[in-house]
Amino acid sequence: MMHPDTDPGWSWFDEGPDVPTADDLRLLRMEFARCFSTSAGQAVLSHLRDITQRRFYGPEAPDRAIRHIEGQRHLVAYIGAMIERGQNGQ
Repeated sequence: MMHPDTDPGWSWFDEGPDVPTADDLRLLRMEFARCFSTSAGQAVLSHLRDITQRRFYGPEAPDRAIRHIEGQRHLVAYIGAMIERGQNGQ
């Protein structure tokens, strides 16, 4: 893939990331579980949940703030799902 700074067109943008195999994903999930099984990992995950899933905006919040926090929540939920599936050996 060409770097956007050296490619005059947009073709570099059309190329997607390599698709991981099922075995690659299973190993990655197990790494998530291993990483967040430590006390340090648990503290980090708790902090991420505190600043995302336990934060709420009122009705006056701008759309961009809501979209931003929802993206953060999605990422923390993704991490949680990866941990859970990794703990189950999936």
